[in-house]
Amino acid sequence: MQSIINGIYSLVLLLAFPGVVCYHLYRSLSRGRRAAFAERFGFIPEAETAKVSGQGTIWVHAVSVGETLACRPLLTALKKRFPDKKLVISTVTETGREVALNLRESDLCIYFPFDYRFAVRRALRTIQPELVVVVETEIWPNFMEQLRRQGIPSLLVNGRISDRSLGRYLKLSWFFRPVLEKFTALCMQSAEDCRRIIAIGAPPERVVCANNLKYDLPPAPLDLRERDALRRRYLLPSDIFVIVAGSTHQGEDEPVISACRKLLDAGNKLLLVLVPRHPERSGEAAELLRNDGFRVLLRSRFEERRICLEPDEALLVDRVGELMNFYALADLVFVGGSLVPTGGHNLLEPASVGVPVLFGPHMNNFREITALVLGAEAGLQVTDGGDLFNCFSTLLADDDRRRQLGHNGLDLMARLGGSTDKHMEVIEQVFRRGAACRAQV
Repeated sequence: MQSIINGIYSLVLLLAFPGVVCYHLYRSLSRGRRAAFAERFGFIPEAETAKVSGQGTIWVHAVSVGETLACRPLLTALKKRFPDKKLVISTVTETGREVALNLRESDLCIYFPFDYRFAVRRALRTIQPELVVVVETEIWPNFMEQLRRQGIPSLLVNGRISDRSLGRYLKLSWFFRPVLEKFTALCMQSAEDCRRIIAIGAPPERVVCANNLKYDLPPAPLDLRERDALRRRYLLPSDIFVIVAGSTHQGEDEPVISACRKLLDAGNKLLLVLVPRHPERSGEAAELLRNDGFRVLLRSRFEERRICLEPDEALLVDRVGELMNFYALADLVFVGGSLVPTGGHNLLEPASVGVPVLFGPHMNNFREITALVLGAEAGLQVTDGGDLFNCFSTLLADDDRRRQLGHNGLDLMARLGGSTDKHMEVIEQVFRRGAACRAQV
């Protein structure tokens, strides 16, 4: 039965080949990025692989930006625990790759291969990993089958099964059960995630509740000297109120920009830093800012500027990998993906630097984190653009309230944590069993 399923899956992939190529070509061209088909089919340049050739490697796969940032505490721990191993980071998206390239823990960054057998085999033959770590729920049948055949232990970390995807996984449990059985261990974010992945077909004895790696951001507030230095780096005056809108999606820029425009027109001194989730939206965001009377400075054009921004200007960040720096220098943060039904983004990032956070009603993908932030009074949830303006206005005028929210966020981060240690315990066990796994092949 399993061989029939594998055969059907491979046939579907073969039939989908033209569509896969066309989609990725369109996606790359529309976003002004290289398609990197060679890497996606397992042909990794020798000049790149020379960085890890002949050395023990750990392959960590994180599909996009969120997963890449979430696993950073684990990457740091892996480097510390296994200093003789090289870390290879793979991503699917271009923005995820840009973030991974900036991680000091990464020895090599590649695109994850398409799940064709020949592409997977070639990539594994080139990387020769001793361990593969898959972040969250990236489940690729041919990739997992090749790991099993080659006796390479694999670990699912920070695993989660969302409400939206649970029904689909359960309906296709006949397909996913054999794939999940190939994982050496599965570290899930919560007891509910453990229950769900077992229901889908994961062997119960291999499932561990290791909590959420996104909780393991260490509290790292900047003192006044450090914050002033960071503001100077980004041409922001030290004596002005800074609002950072991070990871915004289409439909969210307008209410953020409108709220800041109203505050400025009311005589408040402030600067807006707008960080779209996808940099390719920067042109659209810049037009919205100009239409509301803002002059725009792009992050990519800093070399053309020497003086600090003024209140009628806005900094538009058209690069990835710097969001935490902007959160750290802010007086107030709005986290996007939440005023529109996208599912939200990680509220603990601004909380970890002691900055009060605002967010919208659409936090489906971060329900647990949302409850923690609201329960700790480390942030405020708004209902719409009008409510966002009211909260901006209230908090701008209330220094004590902002300081209390920020302090509550730091307290929350100090209470959370421990997920990296739990993950590392499992990884060390998997490493110890690695030789036995290879012997069974």
